[in-house]
Amino acid sequence: MQVIQATSDDLHIAAPLFDQYRQFYGQPSDLDKAFHFLKERLERNESVIYLALAAQSGEGLGFTQLYPTFSSVSARRAWILNDLFVRSDRRKTGIATRLLEAAKQHAAASNAKGLSLSTAVDNLTAQSLYESFGFTRDDGFYHYDLLV
Repeated sequence: MQVIQATSDDLHIAAPLFDQYRQFYGQPSDLDKAFHFLKERLERNESVIYLALAAQSGEGLGFTQLYPTFSSVSARRAWILNDLFVRSDRRKTGIATRLLEAAKQHAAASNAKGLSLSTAVDNLTAQSLYESFGFTRDDGFYHYDLLV
């Protein structure tokens, strides 16, 4: 397996994985929407996507997507690890850890403060993975959303 940083040439691999990820979170399948959303993010340099590929076939196994943000207090860049997905038939094989390593290396290379993420309260598998990787749960702040 290899992990690469995706470009627009890799959208044919990334979009189906992104579509599966959205379905995992209860959204209807819409491959065209997935393709165009990712295409726009990459063209506008609004996200960084890493793909896990099968060594021999180049088949997509999983991905992670990072969005840039900034910390005013530390006056530094930070990255939001917004998406992490591994195909259901390839879970528990180390792919997620490899994708997290790529994200961490990207954050370090861009002199970022770090990575942050959110996950569902009931997603215990993801929580275990993140904590084993070194992420710490923030118990000092509440997270709020305002839908518009």
